[in-house]
Amino acid sequence: MINAASLTFAEEYPREDAVLAEARQRATVVGVVPIGAGGGATLAFLAAAVGAKAVVEIGTGTGVSGLWILRAAPDAVLTSVDLEAEHQRHAREVFGLAGLAPQRFRLIAGAALDVMSRLADGNYDLAFLDGDKVEYGEYLDEAIRLVRPGGLICFDNALWHDRVADPSQRDPETTAIRELIARVSDDETLRAIVLPVGDGLLAIQKIG
Repeated sequence: MINAASLTFAEEYPREDAVLAEARQRATVVGVVPIGAGGGATLAFLAAAVGAKAVVEIGTGTGVSGLWILRAAPDAVLTSVDLEAEHQRHAREVFGLAGLAPQRFRLIAGAALDVMSRLADGNYDLAFLDGDKVEYGEYLDEAIRLVRPGGLICFDNALWHDRVADPSQRDPETTAIRELIARVSDDETLRAIVLPVGDGLLAIQKIG
């Protein structure tokens, strides 16, 4: 098994530039926890591999994950949803610092499920979900509808601070994530893997 030192090495392997550092600093100021460098690099790799042109994201934060995705998929347009317009103001400024054209991203302030329900079926190559953990099952329902066959659906915090693997942990967030992982495993129209990057990334391909 991989030990803690090797996991740390892998997590620190991706290099982040000054703009990503700025996005992380802003995240600290407003009190959000963005995806780690390992998870961001994994998202970027997946977005590039699938040739993403349309991406939907739940949980804009200050733009860390969005920046990883948009840089890796130069033809992609990101639709990103967050309850906090102030967080999205930071993300917009970060994207500007990175030189991303305004037409490459659409930031929508609102409740995730409300906004997702208004988006077009089968219109997205990649969905990245990092919002309310208790709503993860409902996010999956919407993401399956939104993502095209062959597209990808990714959930952050799939290991939830090492709680998911511990059966004694039964809080609502841990239970919701554990149920999501089990549900995906039993669905023959989905192909999935749990990756031990950051706080865990559940990567799903829609095959049916």
